[in-house]
This record gives sequence, structure tokens and C-alpha cells, in this order.
Amino acid sequence: MKKTVQVAALATTLAVSGTALLAQDSCDWKPERAVTYVVPWGAGGGTDANSRMMATLLEQAWGVPFNVVNRTGGNGVTGHSAISRAEPDGYTVGAVTVEINTMHWVGLTEMTWEDITPIALIDIVPASVLVGKDSPFTSVTELLDHARANPGDLTASGTSLGGIWHLALAGMLNAEGMAPDAIRWIPSQGAAPALQELVAGGVDVASPALSEGKTLVESGEVRALAYMHDAPMSALPDVPLTAEALDSGWTLAAYISVSGPDEMPENIVCSYEKAIAEVVASDEWAEFKASRGAEVVDMGAADLAAYMEQQDAALGEVIQAVGLAK
Repeated sequence: MKKTVQVAALATTLAVSGTALLAQDSCDWKPERAVTYVVPWGAGGGTDANSRMMATLLEQAWGVPFNVVNRTGGNGVTGHSAISRAEPDGYTVGAVTVEINTMHWVGLTEMTWEDITPIALIDIVPASVLVGKDSPFTSVTELLDHARANPGDLTASGTSLGGIWHLALAGMLNAEGMAPDAIRWIPSQGAAPALQELVAGGVDVASPALSEGKTLVESGEVRALAYMHDAPMSALPDVPLTAEALDSGWTLAAYISVSGPDEMPENIVCSYEKAIAEVVASDEWAEFKASRGAEVVDMGAADLAAYMEQQDAALGEVIQAVGLAK
């Protein structure tokens, strides 16, 4: 039996009334030609994988091509801007990620979540603490003890400066009473290149989603010291939880949505929302999520907008706490 996480319940500050689709007779839009599906991050990472699978299943459902385009650059600004500024005619959608709640706080752009049209949440993923197979550290507390005694000696990567995986690490250090740069951050274009650097010994630590590192953990190429969550990941249940291992109980998760340009008409939003809900309920999607060690999540447009608003405020507090706010 596939397990579906009602993601709105994970955001304790949200009062969830359930996902409400618009009136059925208003969900009458269908694409008649190819759709561009913009991914703001590089090929090979979790955002890319989830987006390509969603695009494939939407293509099957609607019978028109969904062409995935990786628009990297600007620490996520380039791709998110391409989504936000496109014509709101349904022929451009994309993977708006948690960085929509961080980029403006660190001064990269004035764009916020209010400049896109939320449609559906398709993934929520807690961060991790990963080290190479030859690392001397066998626990997150050993790693932090070394960083506390030797600030700046270790390096880490996972995404851009101020990106969600950077905030995961810097926020953890800050929560544990350390300088947020006690482990130096090396920016990357996403989790995939950061994990390559970790395997090659170019950095000491990576802090992407545990699901993104799952294959490398299972193959023994990297070692998972911690999962930044309060419940185990079903695919890797033995990875220690930061909620239990750290005095601060620090946790942090990212998310991936399907969203559209600003001011997308309601009938198009509703049509996408309905189609994505059917994809999320399919066996193909459940099998894909299981293969990545991730849970199926279900959240529609109204609740996603509320969730983005809540996350924007919460992550802004972390960014200010670690001194990255502009």
C-alpha cells in the first residue's frame, strides 16, 4: 500500500482545511501544443528527477510534449524568473522550489513567491549530513565537535550560497551555538555536482536531501551521519535524526512544486491541479517516489500558497539569524 503524506500537516502553523479544487466545470483547459517545463537547477538532482517524472506523466495524460528545460544560473534566479515572467497561458510551468522563499532574503532578487502562481506540491525533503566513505567522522556530534574546535577547517556543499541546503547546515551550526561559517560553504549548481565533489574528496561534507544521496549511501560511497528530521526516512531508517542527536533538535526540509507564471488564469490552474492530483495518485508516481526513498505528498494550490507564505517567514528568520539577510 502506498503511503501518502498530507504535507500541510507538516507545517504546524498552517490550519489545513484540505485541498479544494475549483468547481469541476471550470477545469476545462487542456494544452494543444508542447509545454515548456522549466527546472531552475541542474540535471541529475532531486528537483530535476521529480520534474522529469512529473513532465512524463503529464505528457501521457494530456497527449502533448512536456519539454523539460534546465535553466540554471543566478543561484536559482534565472530559472525562477523564467517561470515567473512567462506568458500565463499554460504553456510554461516549472519547478518552483523552496529557494523562492530564500533568494529575496539574501538579496539575489526582488522576486518572491507572490510573483508566481502556486499549483501543486510534489515533494518535500528533509536535509542530511553526509561525509565521504573515508571520512574520520562517524557521527554528527563528532563532526560538530571538530568544527567547533577547528572553525573553518572543514568545507561543505550542496547548493548555492544562501540556498536551502546551505541554510540547513548554517542553521544547524547556529542552533548548536557555533558560527554559521564554522564549516565553510562551497557553492554549487545543485546536489548532484556537490555529491560528486564529496565522493571525489573535494569537500568534506554535503547537506542535500537524504533522498538525493540515497544511492550513494546504499553503495557505500558516502556515509550518512544525520537526517534533519524528526522521523526516520523509510528507505534509510537507521540514519540518526538531528531531532534526537542534537541538543537543539534542529530540523529543516526543502520542497518542490509545480507552479506557473504570475497571474495564471484560474481555469488553467485548476486544470493543472486536477491533472497533477491524478498523477500523484497513480501507481507510477508511487513507484518512482519509493525508488528514491521518498514519500508521496499531496497538496493543491490553495494550501500550497499558504505553505509558501509560512515558509517564507520561517526561512527569513533563519537567514537573518545566520547573518545572510541583505
